Amino acid sequence: MRTRTLGRTGPAVSTLGLGLMGMSDLYGPADDAESVATVHAALDGGVTLLDTGDFYGMGHNELLLRDALRGRDRDRAVISVKFGALRGPDGAWLGYDSRPEAIKTFLAYSLRRLGTDHLDVYRPARLDPAVPIEEQIGALADLVRAGYIRHIGLSEVGAETLRRAAAVHPIADLQIEYSLLSRGIEADILPAARELGIGVTAYGVLSRGLLSGHWTPSRELTAGDFRGYSPRFQGENLDRNLALTDALGKLAAAKGVTTAQLAIAWVAAQGDDIVPLVGARTRARLAESLAAADVELTEGDLAEIEAAVPAGAASGGRYADAQLAHLDSEK
Repeated sequence: MRTRTLGRTGPAVSTLGLGLMGMSDLYGPADDAESVATVHAALDGGVTLLDTGDFYGMGHNELLLRDALRGRDRDRAVISVKFGALRGPDGAWLGYDSRPEAIKTFLAYSLRRLGTDHLDVYRPARLDPAVPIEEQIGALADLVRAGYIRHIGLSEVGAETLRRAAAVHPIADLQIEYSLLSRGIEADILPAARELGIGVTAYGVLSRGLLSGHWTPSRELTAGDFRGYSPRFQGENLDRNLALTDALGKLAAAKGVTTAQLAIAWVAAQGDDIVPLVGARTRARLAESLAAADVELTEGDLAEIEAAVPAGAASGGRYADAQLAHLDSEK
């Protein structure tokens, strides 16, 4: 697999990365053995960027990744970790904490769970409004100098926060949702990132499954699957969004690829500074997603995709309103 560099100062990574969240949390039950096998298949397929969070499954995701990397060359993996989300023993979301002392504590636990002496990219999961971003980045910069982390990233923040953060220390990448159905970064955030030399790792490239070509209106969701509360998966919103997916699917069929592959390839085609994260939980879904790296889109293809799924066409927000209060980005 080809590589791309995360911004001007970040590491070289595979064209596509693997997001591990769904192997532990928020998308219903997953099988640990299949999850580990999927990570192995990703590594064998040339994927180097592995994205996790210390709060995914309250540590389960990091322990899973440790199991998957056992016996593998640690230095061939680029491990990206998000921190700061606070959760209760029942899984409840309790806010965010990015105080310098909390950052060091979160990191210590992540290093132990992952069985490594350093992380390649470390980032606050969301903006903590109680701690100035300059203070957060300053604490992370201290950890870079101490050798515990290699690069600093950010997640789901806006253009002004990017500028303030970059004034303190180089930022490798911004992790943020970006897909045909979520294009809010294009107006201000993506231009700011490019101005500052900050790469983008795009999650949600299949819009939580809506653009996968595998979703049906009759699909029943298990308890704990957040899509049961996501506005885009409700009632008429779901019907309208699946109509957009159908239109994309017709273009994919004409090109001889799957709907998911076309959706992932579209994100990758938006710039060499963008690395799509695929959230495959099984080897079969992974194989389909990785094949998107070989899909070449012409200007004509891109125009047809834009006509089929224009910016702003999605029905419903990315999250319920109650989950957006902390975000400094697309609402």
